Amino acid sequence: MKPMIGITCGHTSDAGGRYYVNEPYVKCIEAAGGTPFLLPALKNDSDIKGLLQYVDGILLPGGVDIDPAHFGEEPLEGLGTIEPEWDRLELTIAGLALDWGMPILGICRGIQVLNVAAGGSLYQDIPSQINGQHLQHSQQAPRWYPTHAISITPGSLLEQALGTEQARVNSFHHQAVKIPGAGLSITAKSRDGIIEGLESHSHKFACGVQWHPELMVNHYPQQLELFRQLIGSAAGFREERT
Repeated sequence: MKPMIGITCGHTSDAGGRYYVNEPYVKCIEAAGGTPFLLPALKNDSDIKGLLQYVDGILLPGGVDIDPAHFGEEPLEGLGTIEPEWDRLELTIAGLALDWGMPILGICRGIQVLNVAAGGSLYQDIPSQINGQHLQHSQQAPRWYPTHAISITPGSLLEQALGTEQARVNSFHHQAVKIPGAGLSITAKSRDGIIEGLESHSHKFACGVQWHPELMVNHYPQQLELFRQLIGSAAGFREERT
């Protein structure tokens, strides 16, 4: 049986509401050898916890902004859309995954959720909170195209996955990790100092990236290795749990 990877669903609270996951995340889990399992927000946190008995690893995808109340701040002018149910789902699941040692990969919003779940903080809005010149982190280019460079920490999970200490990535965000949470180390930065990668050294696989590898894989196949690492770790977690 292939490792089951839980993908947290995005949420809209407009008329009727909607739970959703963008197709590239599902396709990457399939291509890397896993089975996707979609995780919606449920009314009770205990029921959300119950969903995790069916999965071996977690993927936190990209999405809207995180409510700064979760890291002890008031909303600033540059804060974008927030979805409380989405926050509740992902912070609950990320916290449980970290507590249980369940493999977890965060992408874009996902790295930020992972960081907040570990007690870290975020920049609510890069342009208004960071003085001086910074890179274009919301690119005006095809979504697969890598627009800026990152430096990767030697020996990190990220360096092992991509096979390089220098890479170029795509970029679609205006929030970013400010202070890493407990147990998380910085594994990549862009040239303006924005944190682009985090990982835990006390977990077999707890990793986050600020870019969108799922949109790059058709042009840069090495990006799929991040998903393979998640699924390989998930297979080991399942064996340990059974």
